[in-house]
Amino acid sequence: MTKSSRMISYAALIFVVGVAALWLIGSSLIGVQPRPVPMDDLNAEAITLRSAPDQLVAGSYLAGQGRGAILLLHGIRADRRQMAQRARFFHQQGYSVLLIDLPGQGASTASAVTFGLREGDGVREALAELRRRAPGQRIGVIGVSLGAASMVLCRDCGHVDAVVLESMYPTITEAVANRLRMRIGMLGAPMSELLLVQLPLRLGISKDQLCPIDHLHSLNAPVMIISGSADQHTTLAETQRLFAASAEPKELWIVPGAAHVDLHAYATTEYEQRVGTFMAHNLTGNQ
Repeated sequence: MTKSSRMISYAALIFVVGVAALWLIGSSLIGVQPRPVPMDDLNAEAITLRSAPDQLVAGSYLAGQGRGAILLLHGIRADRRQMAQRARFFHQQGYSVLLIDLPGQGASTASAVTFGLREGDGVREALAELRRRAPGQRIGVIGVSLGAASMVLCRDCGHVDAVVLESMYPTITEAVANRLRMRIGMLGAPMSELLLVQLPLRLGISKDQLCPIDHLHSLNAPVMIISGSADQHTTLAETQRLFAASAEPKELWIVPGAAHVDLHAYATTEYEQRVGTFMAHNLTGNQ
């Protein structure tokens, strides 16, 4: 074998290994592994909803005192336990609260993770359940990362009265590029395109369908955008673009020093004051 043919063989091998590695990474990103989610310490009612033929949504419900109702939506690779402290706070304020595991997360089932698109089916069913349980009351939604995207990408979800979006990606292209850039540096952006090409092949969706920023204007509700100033998953510039794309009335809170973390845990007192006031104003008319 000549030197040039050996180089071609090595290059072909590297290409094949690279493609296989990216395919495995893609598998891990969209894979689902339902697991039990114990919520005994919350003293909530366990509920199960069917949002699609392949989607059973597990949730926990706390009945309130007629002040309004709030749906809590966690981030990716998490479950409703991430929102338990928020649930306690808002329940103490008199709100009914529903926490769910998004489809494909926690104890909820789905065929694959779709980064907010089909998870929106679970959001739609959860909102319908809240309306059944709290008829005539105003409804608010708090979504973190994947939960935020699922709310914004939710179709036919009906009117809500207040939306809080925490650490949400503007487009899947930026989300994937940011995460890869954090791990492999400047190669992150071109490598992200090789991952994104798998979306139509594996999920039957395009990256253009995963652009929450394009749907913010249609929320038709007061919105509060929250993110950490040091968040590299959703950068400050991206958060500012999300805020600019949102319709009035809107609020922006950049949490100083926070990365892509649980912002309620990071700044509990200020979070409860700011978000609590936002919900009280829009759900009860009080400040």
